[in-house]
Amino acid sequence: MRTVRDATLQVARDLGLTTWYGNPGSTEIPLLADLPDGIRYLLALHENAAVGMAAGQAIATGRPALVSLHAAAGLGNAVNALASARANRVPLVVLVGQQDRRHIAFEPFLTGRLAGLAGDYPVAMHQPLRAQDVPGAVARAYHEARTWSGPALVIVPMDDWSAAMDDTRIAAPAACHAATGVTATDVAPFALLLDAARSPVMVVGAGAADQATWDALVRLAGRLGCPVWQEPFTGRAGFPQDHHRFAGFLPAGRAALRDTLASHDAVLVVGAGVLRQYYYEPGPLFAEGTAVAVITADPAEAHRSPARLALIAPPAAACALLARAVTAHGSGSVPPRDRPARELSVRDRPARDRPARGRPLRDRPSPGGAPGGGLRAADVLAALASRLDPDTIVVEESPSSRELLQEMLPARDPLGYLGAPMGNLGFALPEAIGLRLADPARPVLAVLGDGSALYGVQALWSAAHYGVGVLFIVLANARYAVMDQLAAREGKAPWPGFPEVHLARLADGFGCPAQSVATLEALAEILDQVIPTLRTRSEPLLVEVDISADGEPAR
Repeated sequence: MRTVRDATLQVARDLGLTTWYGNPGSTEIPLLADLPDGIRYLLALHENAAVGMAAGQAIATGRPALVSLHAAAGLGNAVNALASARANRVPLVVLVGQQDRRHIAFEPFLTGRLAGLAGDYPVAMHQPLRAQDVPGAVARAYHEARTWSGPALVIVPMDDWSAAMDDTRIAAPAACHAATGVTATDVAPFALLLDAARSPVMVVGAGAADQATWDALVRLAGRLGCPVWQEPFTGRAGFPQDHHRFAGFLPAGRAALRDTLASHDAVLVVGAGVLRQYYYEPGPLFAEGTAVAVITADPAEAHRSPARLALIAPPAAACALLARAVTAHGSGSVPPRDRPARELSVRDRPARDRPARGRPLRDRPSPGGAPGGGLRAADVLAALASRLDPDTIVVEESPSSRELLQEMLPARDPLGYLGAPMGNLGFALPEAIGLRLADPARPVLAVLGDGSALYGVQALWSAAHYGVGVLFIVLANARYAVMDQLAAREGKAPWPGFPEVHLARLADGFGCPAQSVATLEALAEILDQVIPTLRTRSEPLLVEVDISADGEPAR
């Protein structure tokens, strides 16, 4: 007898969903026990880690990944990571276990009120009316996750898996393709707006983080002769950050944003909404008379943007057409940033000719310059910048050091930088593991704060168990530095530091090799040994770096 489980496994194979991530519960056992050859289940010790690892795979491959969660407990634990996945535009198929359909009306033990538990963060949510509808729901979730770039949930009662599969056809297409065509008519209003501008400027977001869009944006920026800024609090790099037209990262406050863009009378935003903020400040986003236009594949971004023009379309295709349609401007004005012009993608150059990942900055602090000779975040990042391959994937979750990292480790590849646009913690550590699993030949570095790492520390077991060669650098100041700084504006913070916490010891407890360092010499010695092996190593390493010199000594 062919069961619903059999049919669903076939759907998974047909769609390429052959690596599953999860933390199991009893409601998933009928699905997970005796998985057939060709389906690989990777265990995470927490649901946040499972979602983060799956997200890393999806980002690296550009296709949805599958994660299995356990009822209310599992889905509840995973909501933080699902919210991050939605903000990071990550397509995920999420199977959520549920109690037996035959007595669920009585709310037996482990029954979950699951439909709204993840709020609005899923792009789709399915509760099949019949067991036989489960395979079709999984297939639709795959297509929905891919179309809307986010997690799609399917809630499955545990007895559904053993139900007989009848002749019902799968209620989903075998393949679903989104049109990428954009016409000259679609971009004509944008060309007119930009041609009329005296001094246009471009702002890019995470929705522009792919090679085709980068290529189109480079051509468009050249035609316009304009600088290109990155949106505030970005999760991905929308433009090559070693290009001579890259101007930097926009501030998140309205006043500073207005001042930064005040000399420009037209702003073209690509792959983002207009425009991510943090603290509320009164006043407009832009100076009076500034014309704003948006090109994004995300309808929600377009709909909420206060813009004169908005186009919902694939940015690569739209910007390629727009580059041909606009009239060439002058050379434009780009703020000096001490960076060489980007002539050839670093991945196209022979390895011996590739430059170091970092770049010199006029205001970079000198290594070891803190009182007493202690290390600061700048010292650690400078040591990394001078050693990393330019195509290293850098995953960042260190809020107090984010701006410095973005300056010192410019993204030279669409996967060159991954951040946390929602500010949710605990996503980066497992995400780095999933990225490496999906692309074992690509070096992966995760730079984490010690406070951030504590939210995702369980994923270190998975990295060690499955032989995932990620380098984790933990900037340890034994406190929530950003929260301390924010609280200091209002008064005294009521929370203590946590000098008793040592991430290296925790990593060792999870079976992950780890070392602690407090001097530049010790750090340099480790990096000189490890970084040359990042492409080939099959063992993770966590390096906990004492950066208490950035503030009051914490240990």
